[in-house]
Amino acid sequence: MKWKHPPTIKIYEALGSVADGRVEISANTAKVYSSSRNKYYDVVYDPENKLIMTNDNGSYWKGYCGYPAIAYLMNAGVLSYDEKLGNLLKGIEWKDINQKFKNDFDKTMGFIFSTFEEKDKKELEEFALKAEGEIKDLDLGLLGKKMLPPEGY
Repeated sequence: MKWKHPPTIKIYEALGSVADGRVEISANTAKVYSSSRNKYYDVVYDPENKLIMTNDNGSYWKGYCGYPAIAYLMNAGVLSYDEKLGNLLKGIEWKDINQKFKNDFDKTMGFIFSTFEEKDKKELEEFALKAEGEIKDLDLGLLGKKMLPPEGY
């Protein structure tokens, strides 16, 4: 079984989590801390077979490759990462903003992008397109059975 393609916002969340230093890798596993830092998501990766598992809400409930998996892959050098662009997204409280807009990802991104200069928005959008292509090319499958997301904020 394959992961569905993630919403573009998950690439931005992953960039920010790497920039924030919220990804702790140990070999082919990781803990990726939420933007509130009150919980973490587990990631397990099998590079030989292109399989990955993570226990964030989007991965578990919606079936797409969630931001913790993408952040792990960026941090591990499997997917591209741009430090300058990551730093633009550093410190963003994704959970709070998503809740404010009732998980309407377009509204969340509109709100976040409203704080950036046009040049930065364009660079972020170009990076996201590139990352989407890389994710699609990886064609990642599920590594084992889905894991329940952690509870808490």
